[in-house]
Amino acid sequence: MSYVPSQALGRPDRGFNPPGLFWFAALIVASLPVYWLGFEALARAWSTPEYSHGPIIPLVSLYLFLRELRMAPPEDPAQPRRRWPGILVILFALAFGIFGNLVQIPDVTTYAFIIWMMGVVLVGFGWDRGRSHWAPVLHLIFMLPLPQFLYWQLTIFLQLVSSELGVWFVRLAGVPVFLEGNVIDLGVYKLQVAEACSGLRYLFPILSFSYLFGILYRGPFWHKVVLFLMAAPLTVFMNAVRIGVIGILVNSYGIEQAEGFLHFFEGWVIFGACVAILFIMAVTLQRLTPNPLPLSEVIDLDFEGFGRQAARLGGIQASPGLVAAALLSGAVTLAFVATPAPERPDLVRETFAIFPEDIDGWSGFSEALAPETETVLDASDYVNVTYVSPEEAAPVNLFSAWYSNQTEGTGIHSPEVCLPVGGWEVFSMEPVAVSMPGTVYGDFTLNRAVIQKGLSKQLVYYWFEQRGKRMTNDYLAKASVVWDSLTMGRTDGAIVRFVTAINEGEAEEVADARIRRLMAEVLPRLPDYIPN
Repeated sequence: MSYVPSQALGRPDRGFNPPGLFWFAALIVASLPVYWLGFEALARAWSTPEYSHGPIIPLVSLYLFLRELRMAPPEDPAQPRRRWPGILVILFALAFGIFGNLVQIPDVTTYAFIIWMMGVVLVGFGWDRGRSHWAPVLHLIFMLPLPQFLYWQLTIFLQLVSSELGVWFVRLAGVPVFLEGNVIDLGVYKLQVAEACSGLRYLFPILSFSYLFGILYRGPFWHKVVLFLMAAPLTVFMNAVRIGVIGILVNSYGIEQAEGFLHFFEGWVIFGACVAILFIMAVTLQRLTPNPLPLSEVIDLDFEGFGRQAARLGGIQASPGLVAAALLSGAVTLAFVATPAPERPDLVRETFAIFPEDIDGWSGFSEALAPETETVLDASDYVNVTYVSPEEAAPVNLFSAWYSNQTEGTGIHSPEVCLPVGGWEVFSMEPVAVSMPGTVYGDFTLNRAVIQKGLSKQLVYYWFEQRGKRMTNDYLAKASVVWDSLTMGRTDGAIVRFVTAINEGEAEEVADARIRRLMAEVLPRLPDYIPN
């Protein structure tokens, strides 16, 4: 921040400047309503194991900022500084945050807040000085949760990678093991590599740690890049070691080795091992340089004089740029607060609990999902019915999950991503046009997939039912949520999936016809449960 040097004030022991602090506080207060939606979502995310490190990140960023401030000598307050770029950044961040409120996506407002922080730094210090403080601001990104669709794709990918590597370690120990998706079969025991074992609980803190490590490391820039880039593969590898160790212990001493305190303790051991390996890598890189530093100087971890640097912030100037930023922020926020929120239509729908199980020759039976699957699905409502008919060679399963709001942490998981977790291999997948005359669906395109696990083959039809639109691409479906939230005030949506077995010797076309016969009976009823 800009400050009034204590020498200029004639008070060598103090640099307190009430007018500057007033306008700085006014800037913060004026901007809070825009980002409040994101702060609430951030608090919820920090209560989960994956992001429980979040509250520490601002403290680390403050440490980095004070460290940089300590290295910078006091500036002459009379020296002109370009503050207008910071004002523009703040206005852009406020507009971006308001957009996040309009579409009701907290992730947008939290990322906008990081941009706002950079704008505040640029206003306080001016462009020439402020842009050098990008590192502490960028570090704040590590306190934010990943967008939900990226989170689940990364989780499932890491589950599969960790499972493969973990089984490899188990086999190295001479233990016979079989892997099916993310289920490790030890014969007597079966271990499921759940979301908690994907490695994300370690990945985010380790990435933050390696970023800090790279900044504090005394060495060439390419060394810093290597240390940061090694964080992700190192975390995944060490998490696989953990899974392998659990598998070996379970095989030798029983299933209790995979539960309770031991499981928790093994996780912290792996986290500590990752940190230790990063430090060993830093020391090794130093030894490869022509003039290596002593071990005590490889990492510049010093807190001396931070109290004095923090006190300097009390002398922030009431510069015209700061006053303008506070007033403009207040005007933008006032317009945002005073503008009535767009009306969100009340959706009228039937609950899936009363979805018919007997439909014109088809007899169905509903089945609840496993509790852990329901937790991952996190749907507002769902139906899972398997229909049989004496005239059909195999049953057909109907599954649909409906979400009242797809912008606040919940959302549809594509079968293309989730199927491999259950051990299913996607043999083929393509969009196919179908015609359902006499229904609101008419002609539309869906995804047709043939999946296989061992000798079992299944045919899958699915699509994303999004406020009267049928979509086959999950990314486009998520993009449409943003647009429809802005234009229609709706963020609801669903996935619809039909599955049937392809019997031995049965042509795929026969299975296609079987699914379509059930679809012809189900789809006329579906709009009562999934609003168009």
